[in-house]
Amino acid sequence: MKHTNLARLREGESGWVTGIEGQNAMSRRLQDMGLVRGTRVECLHRSPFGDPAAYLIRGAVIALRQEDSGCVLVDTQ
Repeated sequence: MKHTNLARLREGESGWVTGIEGQNAMSRRLQDMGLVRGTRVECLHRSPFGDPAAYLIRGAVIALRQEDSGCVLVDTQ
């Protein structure tokens, strides 16, 4: 498995959340959106300039800025 963060996933790639860096309001919000350990996440689409990106998280499509998705640690195949 390859360890990376959510911001580095390319379109069509997926991974499993292993954790979230930091202890601030945004990390709590990411957890509330379902980004908790073991959740499968897929990068569906990136905007032309790469920010934001759309991710499939627990059946919902959520757009995240690169600054925020960079805090989410994932393992990929």
